[in-house]
Amino acid sequence: MPEPVNLNRVRKEKARAEKKARADQNAVKFGRSKSEKKQEHALAEKARRDLEGHERE
Repeated sequence: MPEPVNLNRVRKEKARAEKKARADQNAVKFGRSKSEKKQEHALAEKARRDLEGHERE
């Protein structure tokens, strides 16, 4: 005789799998790698320093 199946558990596992698949798609679509974030931060910091260098006293 087969093991009984908890339908609530199956339903929740299916929902989790769908959520994870959607999250993975969004990560590919909108996500940035660590190096991209670091490069953007470095460029912003350089722009801030350059702007401060041109301030009048």
